[in-house]
Amino acid sequence: MAEYLPQVESYKGSVKEKAEELVKKKFPERIIHFNKLLEESPFLCENLDNVHSDLKIPVPEPVILNNHDGDPPGKKRKLCGEDDIAVNGAKMFVLPSGSVPINSHITNMVDTIKPLICQLVEEANLLKMWISFLIPKIEDGNNFGVSIQEETLGEIRTVESEAASFFDQISRYYMTRAKLVSKVAKYPHIDDYRRTVEELDEKEYLSLRITLSEIRNHYATLHDMITKNMEKIKKPRSTNSIEAMY
Repeated sequence: MAEYLPQVESYKGSVKEKAEELVKKKFPERIIHFNKLLEESPFLCENLDNVHSDLKIPVPEPVILNNHDGDPPGKKRKLCGEDDIAVNGAKMFVLPSGSVPINSHITNMVDTIKPLICQLVEEANLLKMWISFLIPKIEDGNNFGVSIQEETLGEIRTVESEAASFFDQISRYYMTRAKLVSKVAKYPHIDDYRRTVEELDEKEYLSLRITLSEIRNHYATLHDMITKNMEKIKKPRSTNSIEAMY
């Protein structure tokens, strides 16, 4: 077991170095980068009509059914002299384009933001390990610095949890949109379903824009909190107990 201790200590040292560099250098770069993303396409769209996507599901021409026997349309009836053969009154509608395309604008936003979410989760985990390694052993008194460490850890865990939840939001959007598009394909004459798809796309655009803003805010909050309390986070206990009273 003792032979692995130097490797463990080396790992802890590398975590501390990476975390401090992350807070001092990388976090400010992240914040500026996110501000630029929010001011350009696809995250900036002044006209929400540009977010809409053509479903390529045309409205079929109306079909006039000449039924002289008085049977309702779509009812199966037997052919004369052929008891085992039935004729259906409705045919299956086939999409001319073969498939319904995804919303390219929303997908572009998703492809941009997903790596940023993963990055935030990984960096929050790094900060969490860094502060955990800096927490001193439990002692009576002089624990003000330790309380600052614990409060910072709590904030980092909250950021990590919220960032992971952003993925659920993205998957729910695609599942909901797929169900609505299937309704449009089944009932192409009903415009309400088509309008609902457009409303869903607009809602997801705003949601993804807010998500990017939240990621930026998380970085800004963590940077501000850690830099203001860097001294207490790195050295939670003063060597002089009298100094801890002031």
